[in-house]
Amino acid sequence: MAIDRIVDAENSDEEVDLEEQQAEETLRPRDFKSYIGQQKLKDNIQLAIKAAKQRDDAVDHVLLHGPPGLGKTTMAWVIANEMGAQMRATSGPAIERAGDLASMLTNLQPGDILFIDEIHRLNRSVEEILYSAMEDYKIDIMVGKGPSAKSLRLDLPKFTLIGATTRAGALSAPLRDRFGMLHRLEFYSEPEMVEILRRAATILDISIDDTSAKQIAKRSRLTPRIANRLLKRVRDYAQVKGRGAIDEKSALAALKMLEIDELGLDQADRRVLMAIVDNYNGGPVGLDTLAALTAEERTTIEDFYEPYLMQLGFLERTPRGRKTTAKAHKHLKRSPKTDDNQPEML
Repeated sequence: MAIDRIVDAENSDEEVDLEEQQAEETLRPRDFKSYIGQQKLKDNIQLAIKAAKQRDDAVDHVLLHGPPGLGKTTMAWVIANEMGAQMRATSGPAIERAGDLASMLTNLQPGDILFIDEIHRLNRSVEEILYSAMEDYKIDIMVGKGPSAKSLRLDLPKFTLIGATTRAGALSAPLRDRFGMLHRLEFYSEPEMVEILRRAATILDISIDDTSAKQIAKRSRLTPRIANRLLKRVRDYAQVKGRGAIDEKSALAALKMLEIDELGLDQADRRVLMAIVDNYNGGPVGLDTLAALTAEERTTIEDFYEPYLMQLGFLERTPRGRKTTAKAHKHLKRSPKTDDNQPEML
C-alpha cells in the first residue's frame, strides 16, 4: 500500500504529471553537465555514447538499478537527449499483454530509446518477447488462432532499451544478461545534495543561502527527489511566513512544522521506533505485531520504514523479530524499560 509521506522517495502522480505536461520547467536535468553526482556512472555512459556516435550506432542496452529517487528516470532522459534520440517511456505494470510490447517495438525508429520503469514487474510472457528483440532485433508474433495460427518474424530497427528497477535481484537471469551495461546509482554526498538544492532553487526562482541548503540536505536522506520536495515546502513557508527568501530561520521553522528531524526521520519513523522501545523494551518484536502496534500494513513497514532505519543503524532484523539499537535510543533520548515503570529518559 502506497502512503503519502514527504520523505518517501517513490514518485507521486503529481510529479509524473509535471514531467509529462511541463517537461521544460521540471527540476530534472536534461544533460550530463546539469546532472550532479553519480560521476562514475556518467563517465561510463558518456564514453558509450561517444563511441556509439562515432560508429553511427545505437547505444547498448542499459539497466539502471538502485533505491528510488536517485535519478534513474532522469538518467534515461539525459541519455536520450545526449544521443539526440526520441525516447518512448512506459513501465512494467503498464505492459499487460505481449501484444502491447510488440506494438511498441514495431513502432520504434532506428536509434530510438525504449525506457521501461519498474522493469522487474514485467509479465513473464511479455518479458520473453524482449529476449530476441534485445539480442537479434527481431520478434516473433502469432497470427491467427487455433490450427491455422502461424508464427511471423518481424525485423526491428536497432534501438536501445533502458530498464530501471529498484529490485535488480527480482529480474530473471536471461533478461538481466541481455543488458550490455548494468549500473547501480548510489546515494549522494551532502555537498552534492547542497549543489542540487541550489540548482533547484535557481529554477524555482527563490533565493537560498548555504546554511539553509545544508539544513535541508541533512534531512533529505541523501536523495534528490526528497530534497526537491522539501525545498518546495520550505519555499512555501518562506513566501507566506518569511521574507520570501529561504534563510536558516525559515528553513528550520518549516522543517519543524513538517516534523522532520536532523536525520530526516518523520513522525511515522519515530512512531515505529517508539512502538518497539515502549512496548517491547527495544525488541525483538515480530513484524505482524509491529504492524498491529503502528496500525500499518506489514508490507508498508518493510518497504517504506525499515530500509532507511536500517541504513541509519537504528533497526535490526533478527530471526526473532525487529530490534532497536543503542543509536536509536540515543537519538530518541529514550531507553528501554529497566523495570515495571515507564521507559527512562536519557
